[in-house]
Amino acid sequence: MKEKVLQVIQTECPDVDFLASNALVDDGILDSLALTSIIAALSMEFNIVIPYEEIVEANFNSVDALAALVERLQG
Repeated sequence: MKEKVLQVIQTECPDVDFLASNALVDDGILDSLALTSIIAALSMEFNIVIPYEEIVEANFNSVDALAALVERLQG
């Protein structure tokens, strides 16, 4: 799952090194436009809906956190 999530988000934000940080949002590496793009891409790729309450820094700070979010939402 992690590899597929990484592939999707790298396609959306090719200039970001997602593996270099575990604080992508907290460190300002991902801005609101990048987050919106990532949310849309993950939603389409994995056929999930990311609820508003799940859009928190902790879920977007790392590839591992994003993969866990996708797995959780897939049920």
